[in-house]
Amino acid sequence: MTVIDRPPVTEAATTQSKEKRLVWDLPVRLFHWSLVVSFVGAYVTNRLGVAWFDWHVRFGYAVLALVLFRILWGVFGAEHARFSSFLRHPREAWLYARRLLRGEAPRYAGHNPLGAIMVVALLLGLSSQAIMGLFANDEIFNAGPFAGAVSKEASLLLTSLHKRGFYVLAAAVFVHIVAVIAYVTVKREDLLRAMVTGRKSAAAVHPKDEIASSRLPLAATLFVLVVVALAVLTSLVPVDAAGGDAF
Repeated sequence: MTVIDRPPVTEAATTQSKEKRLVWDLPVRLFHWSLVVSFVGAYVTNRLGVAWFDWHVRFGYAVLALVLFRILWGVFGAEHARFSSFLRHPREAWLYARRLLRGEAPRYAGHNPLGAIMVVALLLGLSSQAIMGLFANDEIFNAGPFAGAVSKEASLLLTSLHKRGFYVLAAAVFVHIVAVIAYVTVKREDLLRAMVTGRKSAAAVHPKDEIASSRLPLAATLFVLVVVALAVLTSLVPVDAAGGDAF
């Protein structure tokens, strides 16, 4: 992936900034906004109480399915979705942060080094949160489908970590939102619009870094495989042990 240093503002650069090039494939964009809905939905339905726990479970499974899909897509997906295209040595993230503070940060077609760290952190955090929910129980009405597979003490420990984990995730999401707002208002890079349309300014994307396809048939196949695998896994749980808090 080509890294573009900030050019001086010229008439040619202004014209180029109006041109757009496709960077984010459709599966990445659908994943992103579906994850937003699922995460918020899981939180809201949890706060609404026991009557909404079936929906809490559904949103939790959605989060887990989406994260597992994104991990696979990070291996087999379009160029800028692949981990190999944006994971870098921590030193590069540190150097990028220093240049960012000086207003000299280069532009990346895909995730910049700091954004890459946030992607990995959120994927790890969300997957851990969802998996812990599978083993959680509230000792009253709700139990995760695999709560019976571990001791009561282990289940209660995972329940406690599951509850506290949300606040860690919420803090990470808050940092992510603040960073996006900063990029939009200070750096004038509309990351939000790019995650809707998939396109970024041509000034930030070298022609060879524009993607030609979203690889939709492959994405659909991978997502179906994830959903089927989760369905099979949960079907192995005895009916009387299933249900409860799966997020």
